[in-house]
Amino acid sequence: MEQLDVSHLRCPQPLLEVKLWLKQAQCGQQLELVLADAGSRRDIPAYLERIGHSVKTVSHSSHRLRLIITKLS
Repeated sequence: MEQLDVSHLRCPQPLLEVKLWLKQAQCGQQLELVLADAGSRRDIPAYLERIGHSVKTVSHSSHRLRLIITKLS
């Protein structure tokens, strides 16, 4: 599983990084994603679910969100 820590980046850069990963990833491929920016923690999971990918929260604190994303299409 690939890992992408974008906790040092501010919105919209984390979303752009996720979109780049989705472009090159194969169906079924997973990514562990770490986010810190408040906007990204809220918007990226909603965006991924809206476009049809699986999102599982691994850990969530007031400062970081760790997700497992599975590309489904």
